[in-house]
Amino acid sequence: MYLDEKLKTELQKQLSVLTKNVKIVFFTQELECQFCKETRSILSELTEVSDKLSLEVKNFVIDKSDAEKYGVDKIPATVLLDENGKDYGIKFFGIPSGYEFASLLEDIKMLGTGSTGLPADLENDIKKIDQEIHMQVFVTPTCPYCPQAVVTAHKFSYLNDKIKGDMVEATEFPHLSNKYNVRGVPRTVINENTFIEGAAPEQMVLDKVKEALNSVTV
Repeated sequence: MYLDEKLKTELQKQLSVLTKNVKIVFFTQELECQFCKETRSILSELTEVSDKLSLEVKNFVIDKSDAEKYGVDKIPATVLLDENGKDYGIKFFGIPSGYEFASLLEDIKMLGTGSTGLPADLENDIKKIDQEIHMQVFVTPTCPYCPQAVVTAHKFSYLNDKIKGDMVEATEFPHLSNKYNVRGVPRTVINENTFIEGAAPEQMVLDKVKEALNSVTV
């Protein structure tokens, strides 16, 4: 058991704000994936806490078409969908444990209430982005500043279908950490060519997104 009774009671309280169902799709392949079993256990226990949550488990190899549909290219992978099955491009690659469990909770509350908590003018600016954006936020479970960076990327994904936001657990995917020169976390990689160090305010992240787009069009 990953969630003790005290935590489950606290989670029930937090998730009581949900007015809509949230579907969790988890991709695994337990023979070859280091943290797949643990991640599945955490998600299973979490969905038992609220009747607004459901969990669907997919095999990364057998359900290849589903993996491609959701843009899942590595495991363990967790995808969040709304009650209509809409995919907002919100993904977790790696185990959402430690501080990252908070990111998962915040995202569930966002999909389950329909609210990002962002100011209306900032939401409108995010919705105006009209080119593809891929944000990869590198984290570790022991980093207290990482959830803010992850949730910000996922808020952007929620508001704009052209934006995809990934949490990437840096130690589970060392080849990607090396590729993007991750020396500290959180580090956000935007479209391969623009980087943010640390947990930046949402407006600064939007400025960086625009910078990433400008660097392509120049």
